[in-house]
Amino acid sequence: MSNLVHRPEFFSLDQGTKATLTFSANEYQRRLTKLRAIMSSHDIPVVLLTSMHNIAYYSGFLYCSFGRPYGCVITPNTCTTVSANIDAGQPWRRSIEDNVIYTDWKRDNFWRTVKSLINGSKRIGIEQDHMTLSMQKTVADMLDDPELVDIAERTMAIRMVKSPEEIELIKCGAHIADTGGWAIHEAIQEGATEIEIAMVGRNKMEIAIAEAYPNAEYRDTWVWFQSGLNTDGAHNPVTHRAIQLGDILSMNTFPMISGYYTALERTLFLGEPDAASLRIWEANIEAHELGLSLIKPGITCTDICAELNQFFASKDLLKYRSFGYGHSFGVLSHYYGREAGLELREDINTVLEPGMVVSMEPMLWIPDGQPGAGGYREHDILVIDDKGAQNITQFPYGPENNIIDPN
Repeated sequence: MSNLVHRPEFFSLDQGTKATLTFSANEYQRRLTKLRAIMSSHDIPVVLLTSMHNIAYYSGFLYCSFGRPYGCVITPNTCTTVSANIDAGQPWRRSIEDNVIYTDWKRDNFWRTVKSLINGSKRIGIEQDHMTLSMQKTVADMLDDPELVDIAERTMAIRMVKSPEEIELIKCGAHIADTGGWAIHEAIQEGATEIEIAMVGRNKMEIAIAEAYPNAEYRDTWVWFQSGLNTDGAHNPVTHRAIQLGDILSMNTFPMISGYYTALERTLFLGEPDAASLRIWEANIEAHELGLSLIKPGITCTDICAELNQFFASKDLLKYRSFGYGHSFGVLSHYYGREAGLELREDINTVLEPGMVVSMEPMLWIPDGQPGAGGYREHDILVIDDKGAQNITQFPYGPENNIIDPN
């Protein structure tokens, strides 16, 4: 029992050698310099990051929470990740600078570790959109009630403009998404189940990621392959449904590379679609092509949305629009990292600028029982530059390419 009493609340463990991270040391330094400029201009002596996306963005370490808190404490001179003892030396190996491990032997050892790193600061930058009310109460109790300054939107603004290294990774991810799409396209046949087809695409992408990034960690790559009624929601999970002749299909491939998500999404049919379905599909493709032509420096997200809304209204289809017309890319997955300031929606006035990366992905959802029922969606990724935008998605769309011959 005495050994338990004297076990440390936190400790450091430099086990093994530092991993080769996805980005260069200069890239992480660039990011930290931008954050420290915000800290200096707003008189914030220390920042405590707690989200998966920001910790990964600034340190290189993408944590696996499993209900435990994680953090990254950034000062004008240091960048230190705070991780749970269950992960041992892996967080240090994957962090660009330092790491401290907290133990489970006593409640709130995470906060004791943080307290040891903030040097008594009474003003701390936090991500208010990630820190719960319970966490904020614990901060007040454990860190002597410091003033908390929200930096979430400022860090998001930094992440929205990608560096050349990030853009190269995103381009590779888009190519791998296409690779998964081709594997799925070949696997589609009557009687095959959604899960069987999805696994083909996922496995192809995992292999491609390992070949392109041999020093990475591999996790979270996935596919949503939906059929029939299951196409109505963009994020509907894969099921064991067997696809049938005449089905509308939705193919969605998502390679994950070191926390960075890319995507390919396409509408397909097994066999010839009926006239109503073809009309809806072609209208959505027209909207997609219009949207692609609109993406360029200087236009606002809301202006893009307004033009596409007007187009769908002219076709009497606006009432079937499912969600916004696109979003940013970067440190992003289906459970962390969304950059809400770069959504192609009515309420986002952000001006597009070089270095931003956005999708164009209109979706129409026709309710079950109506002619043309199902979800129609096309998705391309565009990198904005000084001259306009480069479409880095190469997989073809439309009836001439994605009607699958059942024979």
